[in-house]
Amino acid sequence: MGNHLRSVLMGFWVMLVVMGVGTEGAVSVSSMKKIARVNKEGPYLGIVVPNSYEMDPLLQSPSFVADDKFPYLDFAGRRFRIGKLETKNVIIVMTGLSMLNAGLATQLLLSLFKVNGVLHYGIAGNANPNLQIGDVTVPKYWAHTGLWNWQRYGDGPDDELAFESSGDYTRKIGYLKFSDYNNHTKNGNSSDNLLNNVWYQPEEVFPVTGTPEVRQHAFWVPVDKHFYQVARKLKDLKLEGCVNSTCLPRAPMVTRVERGVSANVFVDNGAYREFLYSKFNATPVDMESAAVALVCLQQKTPFIAIRALSDLAGGGSALSNEASVFSSLAAQNSVDALVRFIALLYS
Repeated sequence: MGNHLRSVLMGFWVMLVVMGVGTEGAVSVSSMKKIARVNKEGPYLGIVVPNSYEMDPLLQSPSFVADDKFPYLDFAGRRFRIGKLETKNVIIVMTGLSMLNAGLATQLLLSLFKVNGVLHYGIAGNANPNLQIGDVTVPKYWAHTGLWNWQRYGDGPDDELAFESSGDYTRKIGYLKFSDYNNHTKNGNSSDNLLNNVWYQPEEVFPVTGTPEVRQHAFWVPVDKHFYQVARKLKDLKLEGCVNSTCLPRAPMVTRVERGVSANVFVDNGAYREFLYSKFNATPVDMESAAVALVCLQQKTPFIAIRALSDLAGGGSALSNEASVFSSLAAQNSVDALVRFIALLYS
């Protein structure tokens, strides 16, 4: 949202409240004054983080300094923390678990404040057998893989999906065939499964530069090109590799990867992990990043996500207790990568 448009909207909201129109609305005069006060010091980098155990290492970092006069603003159930990170103005918001929470928090951040870029970070499951726990990934593209058209039993890949002809659904992205994962599947031969197929669907998006109520579609959402180029410089960053006396086989690294995926599903299943990697070339698997990406796409705001791998989704690695042991290490590594990225962004 442009600065001029945001100022007009804020002025309009204040006018309505002062005139007595919408006094039962969600935005009070007090809140609007606080938001205006924060924006006077902008613009900011918006930092979006899923959970407290991922946010706490950032708040405890010596690189973060909370604003001494206005350290936070609470609005609509969210706490927006204001301060400086690597001497740059930032607003940090914790989303909570899931795509819905991540999308809502990101939209509030961009609607209320002068934000010129969004950095999302946290931990994720790993679908890429070439990487290990503790590695930090920076995907070039993100997709929401939880929007499906579940095909009726008896229909197959050559059969049109319900409402496909009206443009609501598509077969262009691909599908998951449940019978491929029957327990007695052997040598690539499988019997029928009543669950049949689910076809992956793109999201409907309504960009601020588009025509209202005229939908566009997006599946793979790219991160900002400049941000992605800056992320290349993270490859030599030294990361933590041990939790107490338990150490990883090699030192973790930061690596740019092609794709990451998100859905309202905690993936702890090896078969589905392998499907996501073989079908989509996905590395990090989480529950928020694609929502942040889709909101930033619609709001035309530069975006990137940094996700540290905390476990091999579904298990099967040589490391024991994976996430329960290494989630704190992964969270710290994601914070270290974020802080270094901001320093590089303005160097």
